[in-house]
Amino acid sequence: MPDAPWLHIVGIGEDGLDGLTPAARTVVETAEILVGGDRHHDLSAAVSATRVAWPSPFDALVETLLSFRGQRVVVLATGDPLWFSVGARIGRAIPPGQIAYHPQLSAFQLAAARMGWSMADLETLTVHGRPVEQMIAFIQPDARLLILTTGADTPARIAAFLTARGFGDSPMTVLANMGGTDEARFDGIAAGWDHEVPAFNTLAVDCRAAPDAALLPRVPGLADDLFRSDGTMTKREVRAATLAKLMPMRGALLWDIGSGSGSVGIEWMRAARSARAIGIEPRADRRAMAAENALALGTPRLDLREGTVPDALHGLPAPDAVFIGGGLSEATFDAAFAALRPLGRLVANAVTLESEAILAALHARHGGDLVRIAVDRAEPVGGYRGWRPAMPVTQLSLVKR
Repeated sequence: MPDAPWLHIVGIGEDGLDGLTPAARTVVETAEILVGGDRHHDLSAAVSATRVAWPSPFDALVETLLSFRGQRVVVLATGDPLWFSVGARIGRAIPPGQIAYHPQLSAFQLAAARMGWSMADLETLTVHGRPVEQMIAFIQPDARLLILTTGADTPARIAAFLTARGFGDSPMTVLANMGGTDEARFDGIAAGWDHEVPAFNTLAVDCRAAPDAALLPRVPGLADDLFRSDGTMTKREVRAATLAKLMPMRGALLWDIGSGSGSVGIEWMRAARSARAIGIEPRADRRAMAAENALALGTPRLDLREGTVPDALHGLPAPDAVFIGGGLSEATFDAAFAALRPLGRLVANAVTLESEAILAALHARHGGDLVRIAVDRAEPVGGYRGWRPAMPVTQLSLVKR
């Protein structure tokens, strides 16, 4: 028989102990150590136990919990401990068999009930303690968003993002203290949002697009003019084909080698929830452009690093995918391919004869798909229109088996 869990993580709402199931309430009432924030301790004030605040820095939490092993330890969290909450972080460090979770209704579930929205038909996001800009990627016509905010000013910042992108007519609702005696609701429109709201709140947004709204789908292939660039960037049609071969997946990591304006890394991160990207770019001006693009397009966590390849690849976490858009050499390919995780995808693009010759040699050694992508665009020719070809791109793609 496995040992019983020594650590309990209990979700608690604004109704405090009265809102817990009998089993969860017993766990809290018999605790020797109660760990949580000030709000959690206030909600459980009737319980006699040693009180422990969240440690500072917060990363010391697991070490703090392990120091109490052998006692009856309870962590108090808000709502569902495994839904954008502390339980997930603890569960990554302590084996799951040692933890018992006691979920309460989450803020998302309570907010959906207040709004009359189906949970299956909306996006749940958190910007609590995270860059607010990351919600920009989810602004889509007719999308419904529930967002855990990071403070009283967050709804106004999100209203500004919506308005700037042509979604100023979107209804917004802030819900605070749900389930408690001080529950409050604030309704408004993004373009005219002027409410002062409590710091601890959940935001509901019903995205309404104006006829001139920016259309920024999460499917790769954003318009080139949405990126600030000096002209050296992977253009729209080639970028869409490149991302299709890179196959963005939830939580996966991309190395974007020669990231330039950051267009490939940004679209990778937009295409899948929690996708990550490290952009390697030797030029400071291009890294600055990439950072600006990442903020504007909702991927503020794009990790931009100075360096030249292959040396800059040493010590990086193993990638799920690699894009070589600059700095192509056999040494760079070999280092990147060796670092790829099993089933990793590698795509390399070339426009010069010299780089094309490298791809041909690599294809002979490793196989994969070698294709040439040619794009013509209709442009004015005097008073008429004609086709103007862009430089063709040779592309090598392969999966590490």
